[in-house]
Amino acid sequence: MEYQYPIDYSWSTDEIIDVIKFFETIEKAYENGIGRDELMQSYRRFKEIVPSKAEEKTICGEFEEMSGYSSYRTIKKAKEAASGDRIKMNR
Repeated sequence: MEYQYPIDYSWSTDEIIDVIKFFETIEKAYENGIGRDELMQSYRRFKEIVPSKAEEKTICGEFEEMSGYSSYRTIKKAKEAASGDRIKMNR
């Protein structure tokens, strides 16, 4: 993919890596599918870094604008799924 991930340079290196990993799990959900539990674990870590709903909306909106992948719809589907399910998104 030819786009940059939205990051906040006030985050630590580990936090930046974990946010990028979260966006990579969103990409996997669209491209090949991903286990619900892996996706939710990544999302929980993302929320530790970005606890504010407003900031989450901004960052995820930037990601969707650049990539075409909706973090919101992916997480919503994962929350509705059972543990152990596979999440596969369609564009």
